[in-house]
Amino acid sequence: MLDYRFPTALQMVLSVAMAEQLGKRSTSAILAYGLEANPSFIRKLMVPLTRDGIIVSTLGRTGSIHLGRPASEITLRDIYTSVIEDKKLWASRPDVAPRCLVSANLCWYFKSIADEAEQASLKVLEKRTVADALAELKKRDTSNCEPLPDFEIEDFCKKSR
Repeated sequence: MLDYRFPTALQMVLSVAMAEQLGKRSTSAILAYGLEANPSFIRKLMVPLTRDGIIVSTLGRTGSIHLGRPASEITLRDIYTSVIEDKKLWASRPDVAPRCLVSANLCWYFKSIADEAEQASLKVLEKRTVADALAELKKRDTSNCEPLPDFEIEDFCKKSR
C-alpha cells in the first residue's frame, strides 16, 4: 500500500510557506482544497507537524496556519520524520521458517539493506530545506498557473452547493 503522508505533508508545508511569502492566509480548508485532499486527512497530518514545531495554527474564525520556524530552518527530513514517525521505508517479511540458508538469514540481511537505504534517503532529505524547495519550485516552474484568487474557502463552498 502506498503511503502519501510525506508528499502530502511536504505540499502542505510548502503551500503554507508560499502563502506566508505572498501575505496570504492558510487554513486546513484552503490546504485541503489546494491539495484536492480530504480535510480530515489534512487535519490528521497537522497533528505531528504541529507537535514537532514545523507549523503552528491558531483557532477561530480568523485562525490560520503558519510555519513554526523560518523556512530555512525546516528540513525535508524534519517533515518526513514528523509524519512517518517510526514506520520503516521497507519492512522485511516476518516469521519466515528457516528452511535453507536464504530463508534462515534473509531477515537480518534485508534489514541491514533497508536500514542503509533509509539512512541514505534521510541524508538527502536533510540537505534540503523548505526555503530551498520553494526556491527550486519557483525557478523551475513551467505551470503558468494563475495565482489563487482572494476568497474565503467557506464562501467558495457555499457557492458550489
